[in-house]
Amino acid sequence: MTDENTVGRPPTDDRDRAGTASPTKAGWVVPTALIMLSAVPVVAGAARLTELSGGAAITPENARYFAVPLPVVLHIVSASLYSVLGALQFARGFRRRRPRWHRAAGRLLVPCGIAAGLTGLWMTLFYPRPEGDGDLLAGLRLLFGTAMVVFIALGLAAIRRRDVARHRAWMTRGYAIGVGAGTQALVHVPWVLVAGTPVGVPRALLLGAGWMINLAVAEWVIRRRPF
Repeated sequence: MTDENTVGRPPTDDRDRAGTASPTKAGWVVPTALIMLSAVPVVAGAARLTELSGGAAITPENARYFAVPLPVVLHIVSASLYSVLGALQFARGFRRRRPRWHRAAGRLLVPCGIAAGLTGLWMTLFYPRPEGDGDLLAGLRLLFGTAMVVFIALGLAAIRRRDVARHRAWMTRGYAIGVGAGTQALVHVPWVLVAGTPVGVPRALLLGAGWMINLAVAEWVIRRRPF
């Protein structure tokens, strides 16, 4: 028998309901994953700020931060905002429904990203190096920090020309470098489990791998997925 209330109406089953809801849910998969990726460096940064503000004991590992705290404080705050707020820019449906929010967030993200990159460069150049960090790691930090600032500047220049495609591409590359610390934490895990805490060249290569992995994924996204 057919219920009269269903005559002329398309069948609705669990698959239909799932199919209706899936685009919205799928649109938040990438931002959620990026926020989760940022969680480790954001939490570590918050711990560092607590240490600096709470009068923790000064050790060889943190003495440089107590001596000149402003750069590291600016770096942590700007990088945390950049990582978390920037992740929401990858929610395509939300971005299209809220274009004003996207633009307002972008006006905050650009200075945050540039501040994070420049303070990272300053710390590399002027803070005393921790034991085990050599020229290779310093060179990689200078390379990727400079690239992050340049990519964000190119993204800003592109949107001023109303070149949306290039704007999104450059901003995606800049963001990939900005959240490198999260990937670096993941890359370190296998090495730590097998060989202990890396120092010297292995540490530099692992950190470099984190940035390169993110840039490779960014390039794949730019070429294969619509924004």
